[in-house]
Amino acid sequence: MCMFCAAIPAAAAAGAKLNADQLHNVEARRRPILKWTGILIGFLMVASAIYHALRWQDGGS
Repeated sequence: MCMFCAAIPAAAAAGAKLNADQLHNVEARRRPILKWTGILIGFLMVASAIYHALRWQDGGS
């Protein structure tokens, strides 16, 4: 598994943990963890697609 593909579930788990840790705070003081996690996962998915496309064009070596 490539580094991008491995980082996607790790980022999702870290984002879920960070979001769960802040649930005891008042809603006005909470950080937008879910939004940033979604952006990070989207970036990782695009980077993974580009990496795999370039690797496929090179013959997979």
